[in-house]
Amino acid sequence: MNKVLEQFRGMSVDELKQEISKLQREHFNLRFQLTSGTLKQTDNVRKARRNIARAYTVLTEKLRAEEGAK
Repeated sequence: MNKVLEQFRGMSVDELKQEISKLQREHFNLRFQLTSGTLKQTDNVRKARRNIARAYTVLTEKLRAEEGAK
């Protein structure tokens, strides 16, 4: 399994929200570098986007699990 996914699953809901915010800022910066031509590893844009999706998936899982426990 993906190491990043394991890290996300170990986080709380608030930590995940903070991590998503951080990842979105990183993705924005990478896109900016890509358009300005200074980004060397262009695959990092895709990796950042997928990590954001993974974080949202884990966040949704946790929120649904909390709703189910109520």
